[in-house]
Amino acid sequence: MKKYVIGVDVGGTNIKLGLINSLGKILSRSTLITCNCSQTKNKLIDSLAEAIKILLQNKGVNIDSVLGIGVGLPGLINYEQGIVTSLTNISGWRNVPLMSLLQKKINIPVYIDNDVNLIALGEWKFGAGKGYNNLLCMTLGTGVGSGIILNGELYRGEGFAAGELGHMPLNEKGPSCNCSGFGCFECYVGSSVLVAKAAKIFKNKNIKLEDVYDLANGGNIRAVQFWEETAAHVGNGLVGVVNLLNPRLIVIGGGISKSYKLMQKVIEDIVKKRAMKIQANMVKIVRAKLGDDAGLIGAQVLISASLEKRKK
Repeated sequence: MKKYVIGVDVGGTNIKLGLINSLGKILSRSTLITCNCSQTKNKLIDSLAEAIKILLQNKGVNIDSVLGIGVGLPGLINYEQGIVTSLTNISGWRNVPLMSLLQKKINIPVYIDNDVNLIALGEWKFGAGKGYNNLLCMTLGTGVGSGIILNGELYRGEGFAAGELGHMPLNEKGPSCNCSGFGCFECYVGSSVLVAKAAKIFKNKNIKLEDVYDLANGGNIRAVQFWEETAAHVGNGLVGVVNLLNPRLIVIGGGISKSYKLMQKVIEDIVKKRAMKIQANMVKIVRAKLGDDAGLIGAQVLISASLEKRKK
């Protein structure tokens, strides 16, 4: 009986793999260093195939017991055709038919999607979003991404490019963005922007956001203000989302979300004050629960949903 899935979360630094059961529990895991295996497309595909085989062997699982492999990637993904349109931090990946290429290597059905979509699916079924049919899962890190669940289904958009929350403009003018726009949400709350801001405030070019978090927890006024200003940008960015989608829940994840407690009140107050009354009163904003495992666990949800659709 097929009862497992393999989850793969491709990041700019590391590639995480996990063997997951039907309850969303990770039974075994491994990690690859992205730069060691991403010099070429074939190198990455070969490395993934080998790592998957080793993961199954180490757990004594036959490939006949695996429903599929779910791969989350940081970029634009054509989910239906299994094509990587482009990747954000890994060069040379344009219009690559990853699904078919990896499937031939490993002889297990492969499903691919945007990494934040998998995070949203994981949080929805097994994390902070469990029990909700309409939610947005936002990740705050190097970039700002989101996955959208509407009426109990992941919304990908006509071109499979929905959820680019980081490139929603917060300002008619503002700093230029790598998307060719300007004044984008990401230009105010992306981690590189925040680190540069912290370096100026604290006159320390080596400061990390974790340091600013620790300072704020210790009562440092400038650090507290830093997170309050960050929270104000996040809150203002979410007002538009709340008014447009009327979600019951917003889940905030990603590395910067570790400072959520320092930002929570400001975010909630701004949404309450600026969003339209019905939408503002209905929405709840929480921190993600699954942490770095959300993308792996989301692979199980992606595969289950995809197989269910094929039955219909």
